[in-house]
Amino acid sequence: MDQVTKEKLDKYFQVTKAALEEAKKSHENVDINDSTRKHFIDTVERYLSDAEHFASKSDFVTAFAALNYAHGWLDAGAKIGIFDVDNSELFAGVDK
Repeated sequence: MDQVTKEKLDKYFQVTKAALEEAKKSHENVDINDSTRKHFIDTVERYLSDAEHFASKSDFVTAFAALNYAHGWLDAGAKIGIFDVDNSELFAGVDK
């Protein structure tokens, strides 16, 4: 399918929000400065907010792009150990 539908967008909102909640509850798996973890979460939340804004304007393509950025930050945080998570349904590249 070559369209971003409302249904597809809703699915990705659910996945990204679930991943964000799991990331927030997790501990770090690396020794990092606390501001780094906060920066990752803040960035995800800002992209998620942007996605919600664009979705409310029915700009599903831009909303989908913002969601992908949000989830990319979550995946990167999981991969480098900022978020100690093991749910491969929510995070790409999780090795557990």
